[in-house]
Amino acid sequence: MDRELLMLHLRQGFGGTPAERRTVARSAGDLADAEKLQADLGVELTPAVILEHLADAPDGSPAERWNWWMGALEVSHGGYRRFRVAAWKREQEE
Repeated sequence: MDRELLMLHLRQGFGGTPAERRTVARSAGDLADAEKLQADLGVELTPAVILEHLADAPDGSPAERWNWWMGALEVSHGGYRRFRVAAWKREQEE
């Protein structure tokens, strides 16, 4: 999973701060490394897959959208709570 590409797409699609995008990309990388989404849904985790799902969120920053998706996966499959993001260095948005 290309974290740099994901951070670029997060910036273009949802804004947020660099630190927030890095935190989401790190969590996405952890999820990809765990191969949990692959096991549960048969889907390889890529930046395109992530952006598609984050676009389904009602609104919010990259982290809010990521956590919304992880919450939905937690309810439907379990085991996704550990991939939520809770904190990142607060910076000014670009």
